[in-house]
Amino acid sequence: MSQPEAITPSVLPTWVDSALFKGMLRGIERESLRMQSNGFLSQADHPIALGSALTHPHITTDYSEALMEFITPPKESIPQALNYLTDIHAVVHRHLENDEKLWPLSMPCMLDDQEENIRLAQYGTSNIGKFKTLYRHGLGIRYGRRMQTISGVHYNVSFPDQVFEALQQNETDEVLKALSLQDYRSHRYLGLVRNFIRLTPLVMYLIGSSPSVCKCFMTGREHHLLPLIKGTLFLPYATALRMGRFGYQNSAQKQLGIHYNNLTAYVEELQKAVHTPYEQFSHLGLNNEQGEPIQINDHVLQIENEYYSLVRPKQVPQAGETPSDALAKRGIGYVELRAVDVNPYSPIGIDEDTAGFLEVLALYCLLKDSPDLLDDEQELIEQNQAEVVNRGRAPNAKILEDNQEYALEAWVRLHLSQMQDLAQLLNQTYTTDLYTQAMLAMQKRIDDVDETLSAQVIEDTMKHNGTWAFGSFMANQHLGSYEQHPLSPETLAYFAELTQSSLQQQQQLEQDTSISFDDYLANFR
Repeated sequence: MSQPEAITPSVLPTWVDSALFKGMLRGIERESLRMQSNGFLSQADHPIALGSALTHPHITTDYSEALMEFITPPKESIPQALNYLTDIHAVVHRHLENDEKLWPLSMPCMLDDQEENIRLAQYGTSNIGKFKTLYRHGLGIRYGRRMQTISGVHYNVSFPDQVFEALQQNETDEVLKALSLQDYRSHRYLGLVRNFIRLTPLVMYLIGSSPSVCKCFMTGREHHLLPLIKGTLFLPYATALRMGRFGYQNSAQKQLGIHYNNLTAYVEELQKAVHTPYEQFSHLGLNNEQGEPIQINDHVLQIENEYYSLVRPKQVPQAGETPSDALAKRGIGYVELRAVDVNPYSPIGIDEDTAGFLEVLALYCLLKDSPDLLDDEQELIEQNQAEVVNRGRAPNAKILEDNQEYALEAWVRLHLSQMQDLAQLLNQTYTTDLYTQAMLAMQKRIDDVDETLSAQVIEDTMKHNGTWAFGSFMANQHLGSYEQHPLSPETLAYFAELTQSSLQQQQQLEQDTSISFDDYLANFR
C-alpha cells in the first residue's frame, strides 16, 4: 500500500485575507424520531402546540408523522446556530405529550413488524398538504417505510460574495474570468460539491456514529450484519451504516447519471429524472383498486427532492419554483452537506467540533483543485465509501485513488494536515479557537480509533445491553439539558406566535377549494 504524498502543503492562496470570510452563513437541519414512554415509535399526531408541520419555518416533520425536523435560519457564527437549535429542542421538549422523548440515534429502534405502524406525515386537507403526504406514500411503496425512519443532520454553508470575487480576480483562466459573478459562484460551489463527494469517506470515519442497528430495522431484509448483543446487529469495524446500503438508498437513481460538472447539465439531468418513467415503479401502479392515488407518478423521481445525495447544491426557491428552477435562475446560493450522522452524545445531535470540522472541510473543498467527476472515479469513490461504512475502523482499511491503494489512516491524516491553516484562518475571522479545537478533536480520532464516535457507540451499546437501552439512556440524559437551557420571554413569545401563525396559514390554504386534489394532481402529472 502506498503512502499518499503531500504534494501541495496548503490549498490556501497567499493573497487570502481572513476578513474575506466575514459574512459566511451556516444553518442546521436536525431530524429526530418521537418515541413513546414504552420505547416504541410514537403513533400520536404531531403536537398541535407546536403549530402546523406544513407551514412552520423551524419545526416540521420529514417522512413519517413521528420524524420531527428542526431547522435553524442561517446564522453568522457556529455558537449562534447551535444555540438556536438548542432553543428549538427546548421548546419542542416543553410540548411533547404523554412522556414522549426524542430518539438520539440516526438509526431507529422501537419499530414493530407492521410497516403500517410507521405513520405517514400528515399535513392537513389542502392540496399541497395532501400532495406532501402522497409523496411520502410513494416513497413507502417504492423503498419500504422502515428506510424512512432514519434520521440525519444536514449542514448548510454559504460563503460571502467577496470570497468569489477575490477568487475570480486571481484566476489565470480567461474563460473563468469572463463569467458573471453568479456563474462563477456556481462553478466554484460545484467544485466544492465534487471534492466533498471525494472526501465523504473522511466524514464517515471522523463523525460517523451509526455502526450498529436495532434488529427490528432489518425485519424482512437480507443482510450480512452480525449479532452484537441481544436485539442489536453490527459490523465489527463499521462507522456509518446509515450511509451504506442499509441506509437511505434509491436503487433507481443508479441509472440517472446525474453529474456535478456543470450547473446546466445538473439541472437538466434532475428535471429529466422527474419526467422519465421507471418500469419497476410503473408496475406498482399510480392508483389503488379504489382509484385513490398511491404515488405522485411512476417516474425515476416523483419530485426532485427524492434524489438522494451526500451533498446538494441549493438556492432558496421562490413561490412556485422547484429547487432546479431556482438553481437555473439564480445559480447556487449555498451547499447542503448531508453525509452527517446524528451524534447521540449531543442533546441537539451535533456539537461544536463537528460544526467546526465541517466548515473547515467545506472551505478546503472550495479552495482545492476539483477536476470533473466522471463515472470511473465515481465508482472508485463508491468503493471507498462502502469500505469506510463497513470497515473504516479496521487496521487495514484502505482508500483507492489515482490507481493507487492507500492506508485509510494515512489518507485521512494527510487531508487533515492540509486543512490546519484553514482552521487558523477561520479562527482569525471569528476571533475564536473553535476551528483549531475541532481539528484537534478529529486528530485524536485518527491517533486512536477508540476515540471515534462509532467506537464509542459500540462500547456504550454493549455497556447498556443493546441499542434500545443505550438510546433510551441518552434520550433521558438529554432531557436535563433541554430543561436547563434558558429560554428568554422573547424566544417563548416568538415560538408561541409561530404556532398560531403557522396554524392560520394552514387553515388559509385549506380554505382554497378552487381546484380539487384530483385536478391538482392531474396538472402536476
